[in-house]
Amino acid sequence: MDAVVLVSGGAAVTPYTSVDRAAAQGLAAGNTLTALRAHLLDRHAAVFTAPAGIGEGQVREDTGWQGFSEVADVLPAALTINAVGDIDPAGVKLAAFLRWLAEEQGVSSVQLVAHSMGGLFCRAALRELGHEGPAVSRLVALGTPWHGSLLGDVLSGDITTGDAQDDPPTLSILAASPGYAAANSQGAAAEVSARFLTEWNSAQADVLNDVAVTVIGGGYFHAHSEPDRLWPHDGLVSLRSALAEDVPAAVLPHVRRHTVGGDVHSIFFANGFELPWERALTWDPAVFELVDTALTA
Repeated sequence: MDAVVLVSGGAAVTPYTSVDRAAAQGLAAGNTLTALRAHLLDRHAAVFTAPAGIGEGQVREDTGWQGFSEVADVLPAALTINAVGDIDPAGVKLAAFLRWLAEEQGVSSVQLVAHSMGGLFCRAALRELGHEGPAVSRLVALGTPWHGSLLGDVLSGDITTGDAQDDPPTLSILAASPGYAAANSQGAAAEVSARFLTEWNSAQADVLNDVAVTVIGGGYFHAHSEPDRLWPHDGLVSLRSALAEDVPAAVLPHVRRHTVGGDVHSIFFANGFELPWERALTWDPAVFELVDTALTA
C-alpha cells in the first residue's frame, strides 16, 4: 500500500486514524488535521494520522478546545509522539509508528504531510528510519519552523517587542509567548528557535537527499517587512522560516516553495483573530490544492 501520513505539530493532540477508523465524537482527526484528512479521503488516498499527545502516553481523547473522543484505535505510547517534548525523541516515536504501518498495515511507501513542528518530527524520523521501514518519497511541510519561530525566538531573545514595530496583533502574540511556552512545553519551545535549529539543521545533511520536499508558508501578518526574521508571519512562524530560506542546500537539496499570503498558522490563530477557519494553513482549500500537486508531481 502507498500511504499518506499526516503529522501534527507542537502541542497538538491527534488520534490515530486510518482510512475508515477515526474518533467518533468531535473532530475526527483532531483540530489540526481533520479537514486535510477529509480532503485527501475524498481524493481516495490511503490516509493515516500519526497519534500525538501532550506528554508521554496513549491518546484516547482531547478534552480541550475543539477536541474529540471515542477514538476507534488507541495505539501504544511507544508509537505516540509527545507533541510538547524534544524533536529527536518525537522522531523516534514517529519512526516507530511508520515501521508499525509497514508491518501491521502493509504500507510499503509513504508520503508525509506535516504541520508546523510536525515537519521537524518528520525530519528526525527520517534520520532514525534510515533504510528500515517504508520508503518515504515526499515531505510536504505546512508552516514548519525550519529556522525558528516567534515562540522560540522570543524565548532566546532574538525577537523582541521592538521588532513588532507597534503592530497590535504581533505585540499581543509576542507578549503571550513566554506564558504559553511555560504552560505548554516540555522542551519543544526552546527547540523551535533559530539558535537551536541552526545547529540542529547542520546535523541533518543527507537525510532529505531522496525526498522531494514542498514547503508552504502563510503571511497573514504583514504590517512591516523588516526584520525578515519576523515579517511577514503567520502568527507563529515567519514566512522566511516556513520557506526554509536559510537552510543549507546540503540539508534541503530538493525543495519547492509556495506562499499563501492570507493564511495564519492554525485554527487557534484564526479563532483568536476572528478569521474563518479556512484562513488556517491546514483548513484552507487553496493549500489543499498545493498539497495535491505536491503529492502527484
